[in-house]
Amino acid sequence: MYLRVRNTDRGTILGERVERADTWWSRFRGLLGRPTLQEGEGLLLRPCRGIHMIGMRYPIDVVFIDQGGKVVATYNGLVPGRVTRIHRQAAAAIELTTGTLARTGTVTGDLLAWSSPGGEENA
Repeated sequence: MYLRVRNTDRGTILGERVERADTWWSRFRGLLGRPTLQEGEGLLLRPCRGIHMIGMRYPIDVVFIDQGGKVVATYNGLVPGRVTRIHRQAAAAIELTTGTLARTGTVTGDLLAWSSPGGEENA
């Protein structure tokens, strides 16, 4: 099941096909070994306070959000081999195609919401 993630402050869509990674194994695997994300695709890791790009083959945008969906940190074009800081306020991270944060104008302090195909908000 995919999620649709939108920036409610900017009225923009970050992704239409964002997968949920909320088990130990799905978070551990993340995007490793997967093909490059296509426009509109992403991965919601929950819980998550920091990520690494060790073993990744392509850059991504990453946004960290708190329990209520407020953006607490952003990383534009995080390249393979890098590691983010640990963000204590973060409850989740969303990994997206490079350029998504710039295209949507998403910055720290914005509010994100996500819904399931049935329309259930923050599913």
